[in-house]
Amino acid sequence: MKKRSKERQTEQAKLDFGSQAAPSCTPIVNDTDQQIREKRERSKLLPVRHTDRDFFLCDLFDYALKDDGVSMEAPIFTLATKPDLSEWHWESKDKSRSLTVTPSIKGRATQFDKDVLIYVVSQMTEALNRGRADAKNRTVRFTVYDYLISTNKAINGRSYERLSDTFERLRGTTLKTNIKTGGQRTREIFGIIERAKIVEKSPDDERMVAVEVTLSEWLFNAVQAHEVLTIHSDYFRLRKPLERRLYELARKHCGYQTMWSISLELLQEKAGSKCSLREFRRMVRGIIQTDTLPNYRMILDESDKAIFYTKDVHRLSKGLTAKTAKK
Repeated sequence: MKKRSKERQTEQAKLDFGSQAAPSCTPIVNDTDQQIREKRERSKLLPVRHTDRDFFLCDLFDYALKDDGVSMEAPIFTLATKPDLSEWHWESKDKSRSLTVTPSIKGRATQFDKDVLIYVVSQMTEALNRGRADAKNRTVRFTVYDYLISTNKAINGRSYERLSDTFERLRGTTLKTNIKTGGQRTREIFGIIERAKIVEKSPDDERMVAVEVTLSEWLFNAVQAHEVLTIHSDYFRLRKPLERRLYELARKHCGYQTMWSISLELLQEKAGSKCSLREFRRMVRGIIQTDTLPNYRMILDESDKAIFYTKDVHRLSKGLTAKTAKK
């Protein structure tokens, strides 16, 4: 009887979710199907380049990766892979928050440039959690080698050059916003970072060895107020800017809930995509097919509603059962 009862609950969960998802997207799967999905997912992600990193860096990775909540919500970074020289303005649906992003001649900071901020915010948050006095300083010093390994980047000359370009875009991209961080509103136009300084170079070439990055007060206030969220380490293995942006939005709005839904048009606004809605729909469907977002799956129903839901089958089944019970 218990077995039949459990089967009925599982079947009911499938039926309840079936009105929103196609059969191929059914979240209730057995362990074998789950393993197959995970193998396919890994093959579509960037490879893990530094499998023995703990040996070299000791406890450097003894902290969770953190992303600041404000840049997860507002589309600060461009999704373009070529220099984006256009000004970007975003306003929340309730008109209470707005953001204007102006690029420098180097272009607007990209979604991949954000890796620097995630690395610095993660380090600073861990220092705050440990009660270290230096966590109250807006300037963070780190070695480029450690950064490249932490963010799953290749250790070569090109990676060092790209980081130099990243610093220029982060410093050159200016923000004007009324969004509060740490309960404070910064009434000025400011850069994403205040400055980046090379403090040590290689004796053999011009490569950066150690650098200092000074965060803007706006971002620093968010970190000090612990307005951050833990993100999955596979974030750095996502190949496309839109994949990374959709994961951020899912993590911000869905969090540890069972699911989160949003219209495709509003999702495009939040993602900061400049393409047509038709093209955005095509790209979203491609990401749905590859199924690479860490912790979350995504579907797009006939009414153009995007639905994100957890990959944790047991938590999803429990959430759907609870939802059915409320009805």
